[in-house]
Amino acid sequence: AEHQHIRYNPLRDDWVLVSAHRVKRPWQGQLEKPPPEDVPRWDPKNPLCPGATRANGEVNPQYEGTFVFPNDFPALQPDAPEPDDSDHSLFRAAPARGVCKVMCFHPWSDLTLPLMSLPEIRAVIDSWAELATELGASYPWVQIFENKGAMMGCSNPHPHCQVWASSFLPNEARLEDRTQRQHLSQHGVPMLLEYAEQEARRKERLVVENADWLVVVPYWATWPYQTLLLPRRHVCRLQELSDSEKDSLASIMQRLLIKYDNLFEVSFPYSMGWHGEWLGSAILSSTSPSSLPAAHAVPLPPAGAPTGPFLEEDCRHWQLHAHYYPPLLRSATVRKFMVGYEMLAQAQRDLTPEQAAERLRSLPEVHYKKRAE
Repeated sequence: AEHQHIRYNPLRDDWVLVSAHRVKRPWQGQLEKPPPEDVPRWDPKNPLCPGATRANGEVNPQYEGTFVFPNDFPALQPDAPEPDDSDHSLFRAAPARGVCKVMCFHPWSDLTLPLMSLPEIRAVIDSWAELATELGASYPWVQIFENKGAMMGCSNPHPHCQVWASSFLPNEARLEDRTQRQHLSQHGVPMLLEYAEQEARRKERLVVENADWLVVVPYWATWPYQTLLLPRRHVCRLQELSDSEKDSLASIMQRLLIKYDNLFEVSFPYSMGWHGEWLGSAILSSTSPSSLPAAHAVPLPPAGAPTGPFLEEDCRHWQLHAHYYPPLLRSATVRKFMVGYEMLAQAQRDLTPEQAAERLRSLPEVHYKKRAE
């Protein structure tokens, strides 16, 4: 807690420098502008609101729950042309195809997940699972992610997330697939299942838990109040969760996000995302690295494949999990910057994961905006 040291991240096969004493240094750097508290519940100029007109001219329906639509400015499209062949191994390109969708959590712009009811959060989880199933039938990787707050690049004050499905395996997923596969081979147990059991027993980095899930500040956390959401049983994908597990997931997400907001009494910014077993894993496991297409591209499986016992067997190494990466460090206006040493050497943090977990754990689970009700 007082002296610098480095910690190993087995999920990414890298290290983070922990320099706990640096959090005491005075701050004279940039101060962020807190998020607005007066977001209108409905604004006809907000393209995510019910009945609003989006940039492409389409009018949103008067939706009352979740609402999914194709991203009007997608980073991936299903019909992209093949790149030209390279004349040198240092200048390689590969096909990248996919689809991008936007999912609104709720029709009201002035709500965020921690302020939504448990049935409303459960509806979000159901929509996530449905999209993972739908897009996973055609694409090997489906990335569900939420950027919350302008500080994390969110350009619209409305509760929503994005879902990108790609014909290739992205870097972070590819790395986690390799490390989890190696851990199972060497230790005979899925890495994150073993890790969850260890953290549940040790409790020093535990933030919240229930019968099916736990949230920890990981031992190797990079961001100040980074957390990892883990199921207690072995499960590979969102769509494999039982109804009771989805209910308890809604509860633990709400509890975590209330604590986040209560930390600095502000709508807490973060980027979060789900990592589940990718549907192209069967292709990768049967393909030697030397024969893989460039840039992590993989051939698309036929719709619905691979399925059956082979898919379940191939999934053994993977454990479903969600990452939360919040940038705030000292207050609602002072954030952690990943620059200099972090960009050129390795990740570094200014307080220990145990200190961050203790602070989050001690916060009330009643949202600060509702304490007077």
